[in-house]
Amino acid sequence: MRFYPAFFRLFFSGMEPERAHQVGFTLIRAAHRLGAGNALRRISRPAPELQTEAMGLAFPSPFGLAAGFDKGGHGIEALADLGFGCVEVGTITGQSQPGNPRPRLFRLVKDRAVINRMGFNNDGAAAVAPRLARARRRLQQRYGAGRPLIGVNIGKTKKVDLHDAVQDYLISAKALAPHADYLVVNVSSPNTPGLRLLQDAQSLRPLLEQVRETADQAAGRHVPLLVKIAPDLNDSDIDDVAHLATGIGLDGIIATNTTIGREDLLTDTEEVMSYGVGGLSGAPLKDRSVQVLRRLRHSSGQGLTLVSVGGVETDDDVARRLAAGADLVQGYTAFLYEGPFWAARINRGLAAAGPVKR
Repeated sequence: MRFYPAFFRLFFSGMEPERAHQVGFTLIRAAHRLGAGNALRRISRPAPELQTEAMGLAFPSPFGLAAGFDKGGHGIEALADLGFGCVEVGTITGQSQPGNPRPRLFRLVKDRAVINRMGFNNDGAAAVAPRLARARRRLQQRYGAGRPLIGVNIGKTKKVDLHDAVQDYLISAKALAPHADYLVVNVSSPNTPGLRLLQDAQSLRPLLEQVRETADQAAGRHVPLLVKIAPDLNDSDIDDVAHLATGIGLDGIIATNTTIGREDLLTDTEEVMSYGVGGLSGAPLKDRSVQVLRRLRHSSGQGLTLVSVGGVETDDDVARRLAAGADLVQGYTAFLYEGPFWAARINRGLAAAGPVKR
């Protein structure tokens, strides 16, 4: 019997969404500090047969936590104990910034969705780096070679001009790459003015090439590098990104980020409009994210690692993405509605269903 949906209705549904997120995250971290981590690891640790090889890395499960939940690397170990194959931290910027004014996070419960315009609120790369180093070391001690992996998602500082964006990304790459299992260049959030212009292949190439060179030099090893794209790109732009990625030998693409679209929602239109601008995530992205995934796989062939995210709620959703060409799958929004044992349920479902037919 699942208790969390009732707990959500009674405790979180009436709470301001960002406050609810902070309280929920604090409870997860507190449980870990109070010694619940060992019990959670026994309950939630993915079955050995779910181990997935991608980008030269071994993920304990193909299902991981997308960037956005832990923006500053405060709870990596606690989140890893919940059964995620990887925890992607961020988005982290070269300089600390408070993000956009509150309120900036809104629930669409009928749609199992969220609108956010957080604006990359984070402590900056220099402050986050030692947290990543500590978490990586402790995960290695607890799990050994089969530990959950740490992804690091980096973006542009808002006050930095677009023509200086590359140097800003390089600040983060230099500070964070030594502690990352993989690195993600985020050029697809709708909440940083002008950021999505960097998805243009002509702008994207020098950014990715310089971030990769800086990251590898800083880490003294190859740090797999991916780019995260928006679901709002047209097919031609998706093809261009795929061809660029394969052409420069990028390790992978994460598809997709949040959307600026508001089509076909169950929530009242006036209510949705009252929330204003921001990126929509959750169940409404399900079909579009699969469409982008299929397009990318068709355009890129089999050599590129594709990470599918957007509208993922169940083990069937994960299996569908894997069958459609994804190497890995991530989720985030459904975590807010499903609770702390969400990843463990998905892992059990995947293990029970057996190998995915691609």
